[in-house]
Amino acid sequence: MFFRACVAAALCSFGCSGVSERASDSEAYGFEPGSRTVWVRGPWAEVEPSRDVDAVIDQLCPAVLKLPRARERDYGQEYCGLIYSLGDGIYQASEGSPLGETQLVGASRRKSCFSPRRVVDGRGRAVPIADFHSHPWAPSPMSPKDLKASNQRWLVRIQFDTSCRIQKLIPYVGETRPGEVYEREGHRWRLVGLIRPEDKELGRITTVDGEGG
Repeated sequence: MFFRACVAAALCSFGCSGVSERASDSEAYGFEPGSRTVWVRGPWAEVEPSRDVDAVIDQLCPAVLKLPRARERDYGQEYCGLIYSLGDGIYQASEGSPLGETQLVGASRRKSCFSPRRVVDGRGRAVPIADFHSHPWAPSPMSPKDLKASNQRWLVRIQFDTSCRIQKLIPYVGETRPGEVYEREGHRWRLVGLIRPEDKELGRITTVDGEGG
């Protein structure tokens, strides 16, 4: 797929602006039959399981940045995956999936991948607790689209850019308390923003003075 994308990009440099690409299924991820719902396989060998979910989160960015085009900015690729447990108190990460909307080949500031709905793990029933996704630039925090209440499926959302600046959203969807946005600093989380209940659908952040979390 990467080779085909490079060929198409080269063709576009000669004026073929209408060429498009879309990542296809693999053994590590795919679309559910007849839908745009994505599944991913776990566990991901690049990420060591842990009873401390933060230890898993801290490994995600370096692992994703090894994937094709993960750091190529306007020519780059977002990756999406899930953090999950098999109910044994150990947290694990799925493979990262590039599956998303069909994109025109070439430079673009609009990158996306579909947040997976299911983890396939042959050892048992996987229960996702968080999704994660990358941005192929830096600096690049969570966007309003990343923060919108209608785009949240899990208890937590993790996002990072190519500098491994990590953000965490606790959306509290359907609750009257505000959503919370944190940034990772060393081995702690610093609160950087709140999303008031009336702002959740727009993903609008109110910045705050940092607090531990």
